[in-house]
Order: sequence, then structure tokens, then C-alpha cells
Amino acid sequence: MEEKKKIVFSAIKPSGEITLGNYLGALKNWIGLQDEYECFYCIADLHAITVRQEPKDLRRRVLEILAIYIAAGLNHEKSTLFVQSHVPAHSEASWLLTCTANMGELSRMTQYKDKTAKLKENTSISAGLFNYPVLMAADILIYNTNLVPVGVDQKQHVELARDIAQRFNSSYSDTFVLPEAKVSESAAKIMDLQDPTKKMSKSDDNENSYILLLDPPAVIRRKISRAVTDSVGVVNYTDEQPGVKNLINIVCAIQGIKPEAVVAQFEGKGYKDFKEFVAEVIIGELEPVQIKVKELLENKEALAAIYREGAQKASRVATRTLRKMQKKIGLLPLEK
Repeated sequence: MEEKKKIVFSAIKPSGEITLGNYLGALKNWIGLQDEYECFYCIADLHAITVRQEPKDLRRRVLEILAIYIAAGLNHEKSTLFVQSHVPAHSEASWLLTCTANMGELSRMTQYKDKTAKLKENTSISAGLFNYPVLMAADILIYNTNLVPVGVDQKQHVELARDIAQRFNSSYSDTFVLPEAKVSESAAKIMDLQDPTKKMSKSDDNENSYILLLDPPAVIRRKISRAVTDSVGVVNYTDEQPGVKNLINIVCAIQGIKPEAVVAQFEGKGYKDFKEFVAEVIIGELEPVQIKVKELLENKEALAAIYREGAQKASRVATRTLRKMQKKIGLLPLEK
């Protein structure tokens, strides 16, 4: 009897453009999971609206991210690719779990505290921003997810999902699988090009801080040429030279080589040659993806067929879990 594959769930929020950090730290890692696990990869548009979005931009980015998923190597025949809002069970399950979650644990979420700290004085905080970790827990739990590939900064959300699942299971009998965070040792952690002590982020005000997946070659060359290094002038892989170390990490993540090989290649050479090399490595990696994305976006019917199929597959699994939740809580079923 064939052993059932473990289930993986992950998502990207379409609140901005996808960065090189998202691509190397998340997407490339997801691709390698498709043969070993049953994978559900979502575009988390409901999470995006915790802050106001321009409607036409949100729709554009959702399609763009789906195209990027496919162009980067996610196969819709192996993985379920879908848009979060196309599966109503996410929202319904989120409300049921909100009634299980505690305000105290939500107020302690690091990302909530970080985001609210950045808001201007006297700016109102939406209930969605406060409650979105429960929606994230619902995203994970309704697929009976075993593993959630995340960065270290998202591990707290998976731990909350486990806590909520355990509380629900204790109250209503075993319903949910307890998910585990899958923090890959090989996943690249790409840092800010202007401040290499913090993670690369699309929300940074300085556009030279990040490289977008769809940045044209000229823009990539310019941003890398402006990347912060130091006054040492020697290509070394050391914590004392975080800017250079970050650029080396980018090359290693793309080419699958060790830092020592990059350092040896640039022995006796300066930062100008090194930065030109880094830029060309990035361009060589991203150009084929960009070409494929452009082709996919020119055929929106084909993309629509993929997200419709994904929504149907995801809904079958999610709705089954939702019905189980409703029954255990005591909600009256709608008679057929």
C-alpha cells in the first residue's frame, strides 16, 4: 500500500512586487518539494487587504504572482496553485478559529507589533491587521498541513496555528493535524542591499534596497552597483563585511556553489569587478523567468484555467475540513 504523502502549504501575499529575496528564499525552495509532498501553494490576497490596496493593482499582482509561480518552476499538475479568496472555506474557517483564539496571544505576535509600530501617529489599526494570524492558521489547518515552509520570522505564526489547533482538538475532539514549520537550512536569506543587517523587503522606501523579480537588466546592474559594501576593498565572506557577504550569498543561492569558490574567483580583484559579476549572475537567473512571465500574462485565459482548477482542488479538501469543524462546534447543517 502506497504511503500517503505529507501535505505542504505556503503562500505569498500580493501586497507588492516579488523580490529576489522572495524568489531565492521561498519559491526556489518550494519547487524542490513538489515531488516529495502534496503541495498547496496559495496567493494570499485576503491577507493583502489588511491594509488598503488599489483594486486594479491587486488584481494585476495576483495574476502576476501566479505567472511567476509557474515561470519559476511550480507545476500546476503536481501542486495545487490557487487564489485564497477563490476558496471561501478560508474565510469561514478563520471566523470559527477566531472564536477559539485569544486576544492576548494575537497582541503578542511580533509582526503585528512591528507593523503597528511603523504606522503614523493617530492612524487607526484595522481589526484585520490584528486578526490576520488567525486567517493564516485557518489557511494552514484546513488542508491538514504537515509542513509549512517558512523563514525564521514566520515561525511564530506556525506555532500559533499549532496552539489554536490543539485548543480546538481539546475542546471538540481531534480535528486538525498539528503543523510543523519547515525552515530550510539551504533556503537563502537575502539581505537589504543598502542595509545588509536587515532582510530584503519590498516594503522598503528605498528602491535601491531590493531587486524585484521583474526588474529589467539595466535596473539590476544599477542597484547592484549601488549596493553597500565597505572600505576594506577585498572580497571576503565574513560577518565583518555584511554587504559583500550578502552579495556572495546571492551568487551561491543561484549557482549552488560554496562561498569559498566565489572568494577564490575574485582574489586580487576589486569590488567593481565583483559587483559586475553579481549583476550578470542575477540577470542570467531572472531573464528566463521574466520572459516566461510575459508569455503567460499574454494568455490570461490559460492562467484563468489554472487558478479555476486550483480553486476546485483546494475547495474539495478545505470544505471537507470546514464541514467537520461546523459539525463538531454544533452548527446546524443546511438540509439538502
